[in-house]
Amino acid sequence: MIEDLAFIGQIAVKSSIAVLLATLGEIVAERSGILNLGVEGMMLTGALCAAAAGIATGNPILAVAAGTLAGGLLALVHGFFAVTLRVNQVLSGLALTLLGMGVTSFLGRPLIGIAPGVRLRAVPIPGLADIPVIGDIFFRQSPLAYLAYVLVPLCWYWIFHTGTGLKIRAVGEDAAAVDAAGIDVFRIRYLCTFAGGLGAGLAGAYLSLSYTPGWKESMTGGQGWVAIAMVIFATWNPLRAVVGAFLFGGLTALQFYFQAVGVELVPAYVLKMLPYLLTIAVMILVNVGPGRRFGGPAALGVPFSREG
Repeated sequence: MIEDLAFIGQIAVKSSIAVLLATLGEIVAERSGILNLGVEGMMLTGALCAAAAGIATGNPILAVAAGTLAGGLLALVHGFFAVTLRVNQVLSGLALTLLGMGVTSFLGRPLIGIAPGVRLRAVPIPGLADIPVIGDIFFRQSPLAYLAYVLVPLCWYWIFHTGTGLKIRAVGEDAAAVDAAGIDVFRIRYLCTFAGGLGAGLAGAYLSLSYTPGWKESMTGGQGWVAIAMVIFATWNPLRAVVGAFLFGGLTALQFYFQAVGVELVPAYVLKMLPYLLTIAVMILVNVGPGRRFGGPAALGVPFSREG
C-alpha cells in the first residue's frame, strides 16, 4: 500500500511540473493586466526548440535555455499586439496558440521518431530522497522539478513583497494611475508578458527533455489551457498554484494507476475534454466580471492608452 502511494505521488508530482511552471508565468503576466491565452502555443514552441537544441548540441543547459527563450520570444508577439497595438487580448492569445501549433507541427516533422539528444533524468537528493514516502514523491525528480520548487516561493515573494512586484500589481489594477505617477506601464507589461512566455517555454522544455523526452506533435495535450484555468483556481497567487497543479497531476497519476490495475476511474474522453471545459470556465469568469471576487486584477485584459 505504501509503495503504491509513493508511486502515485511520484507520478503526480512529475505530471504537475509543466502545468505549474506555465501557471507561474501566466500569473506574472496577468498580474500586470495582460491576458495571454497563447500558453499552449508557447509551450509547444518551447518543447520543440528544447528538443531540437538537445539533438543539435547534446547540452542540457543549452536545450533548456533554448526552449525557455523560445517561449519568451513568442510571448513578445502577443505583447506587441496587446500592449502596443492594443488589440483584443483574447483574440491575440488564441492566434498565438494557433501559430505555435501550426509552426511546431510543420517544423517538428523531421524530429519525430528521432532519439532525444538530452534526457533530464530523475536526480535523487542525498538524504532527502531517503525519507520514507515523501522522499520518493518529492526528492526523486527531474532537476527542472526542483527548479519549480524554488521558483514558487521566489515568484510569490517577488510579486507580494518587493517594490517591483508592487508596481506590477498596481499596473494590473489601475494602469492610468500608475502612468500618472511616472511609471512606465508599457515597459512593465512587456517585461511581464515576456516573463510569462519564459515560464511557458520552460514548461515545454520540461515536457520534451524530462517528462517524455523527444519531440511529439501536440505533445502538450492541452496542458497550456489547464495552466490558464489554474491561474484563476490559484486566485493569482503562486503558492496556491501548487495545489491546483498537484490536483491535476494527481488526477493524471490516478488514471495511470487504475489503468494499470484494470480499473477505469475516469473515462479517457472526459480527461481529454477537461482542459477545454476549464478554459471555457476561465473565459466566462474573466469576461462577465466576477473574477474580481477571486482576487483578479481589475485591469486584466484592458488595453492601456496614455491620454494626451
